[in-house]
Amino acid sequence: MTTSLTTLIERLKLDHLHDSLDAICEQASKKDLNYREFLAEALSTEWAGRHQKGLESRLKQARLPWLKTLEQFDYSFQPTVDRKVVRELSGLGFVERAENVVLLGPPGVGKTHLAIALAVKAAEAGHKVMFMSLDKLMTTLKKAQQENRLERQMQLLAYPKLLVLDEIGYLPMDQDEASLFFRLVTRRYEKASIILTSNKSFVDWGEIFGDQAIATAILDRLLHHATTLNIKGESYRLKEKRKAGLLKEPPR
Repeated sequence: MTTSLTTLIERLKLDHLHDSLDAICEQASKKDLNYREFLAEALSTEWAGRHQKGLESRLKQARLPWLKTLEQFDYSFQPTVDRKVVRELSGLGFVERAENVVLLGPPGVGKTHLAIALAVKAAEAGHKVMFMSLDKLMTTLKKAQQENRLERQMQLLAYPKLLVLDEIGYLPMDQDEASLFFRLVTRRYEKASIILTSNKSFVDWGEIFGDQAIATAILDRLLHHATTLNIKGESYRLKEKRKAGLLKEPPR
């Protein structure tokens, strides 16, 4: 007995093709597609649906604070950002090679925008991504340590192909926090990528971690295989307030 096409689609769990089957058949008839072309069209529809569903799942798991793209970045406002370097990073070779990206600069210059945009690119390419502010990271690790599940938590943070750590340097760390941060960086070293944003230059990292020796050890691992972008300029948010007349123009 011949099995119907709809039944076969259901058995093969081709859910996206199932929902679009009538439209695909109608288009195939209009375009006069042969069997091979029709099959390619049908499988393309299924793949596109699965890819979109997977992307939505990865973006949800990434816990990005908002969605930003590289196309939305305003290079005219931040001319110090090297477009060629960003374009190269967007190819995600650094993720494949388990290398890091460090974005330095004052608040509001677009560091987090670039970090999120690269994370979205990685999610679109099928990589597992996670985003955490430093404050959230420290809270998570210290709680896990208190509950005797630190090793498990370290494994969870080591698993994503790309980990984005935002706002390094806004709050100082105590010795225990610095030690936990060092352990995480060491766990991911040469195994998976980190994108890190900081408002402090590397010479000030001893103050961030409260210990020059541990700061040096962290930088040694972070920068061994890394691309650093140092962004200079005024805050986007201050720029918008000036445009609205809420702030005076800075003296020239």
